[in-house]
Amino acid sequence: MDIEYFHASEDTPIVRDKVFEIIRNNLTGIRVDSLVVEKRKTGPTLRTEERFYPEMLGYLLRYLLNGYNLALYAEVIVFTDRIPVQKKRKAVEKAVKITLAGKLPKGTHYRIFHHESKSNFDLQIADYCNWAVYRKWDREDKRSYQMIQPVIRSEFDMFRTGTTYYY
Repeated sequence: MDIEYFHASEDTPIVRDKVFEIIRNNLTGIRVDSLVVEKRKTGPTLRTEERFYPEMLGYLLRYLLNGYNLALYAEVIVFTDRIPVQKKRKAVEKAVKITLAGKLPKGTHYRIFHHESKSNFDLQIADYCNWAVYRKWDREDKRSYQMIQPVIRSEFDMFRTGTTYYY
C-alpha cells in the first residue's frame, strides 16, 4: 500500500481492516494493556490535561513495570507520540520520570522519546490496538477488538465504580 503511515482513527475502513489483518497475523511478542478512563468521571482537580494525562500514564506504567523483574534490564525506553504543546510534553515527561524513578532498581537507566507516531511502527500498532479497545468500550463495536483479543492482557476501568477520583 502506498501509505506513508497509519493512524486508526484517520484511516479508511478498508485500510484499517488490512492493518488489523497484518497485526492479527503477527501477534507474537505483542502485549496489550489498557487503562480505560472516562473523563467525565474524573474529579475537577485532575481534569486539566497537564494533570490528567501524566497521572493516567503514571498508573499504567506502574502496573506494567510491576510485571517484570526490572533487575534484568540495563535500560528502559519509553516512547510516546510527539506531544505538540511544550507544556504538556514537560508534564508527561515529568510523570514518566517520577514513575520510573520510583519503580526501577537503583542505577537502571531510562530514556524517554516523544516521536511522531508515523516514524515508529510500534506506536502505530499501539494506536491501532488502543483504537480497538476504545471502540469496544465506547460503542460496543468488538470487530477489531476480537482480532487482537489473544494479546490483550488487561483492561483496567479506572473509575469502574462510578465514583469520582480526586487527588
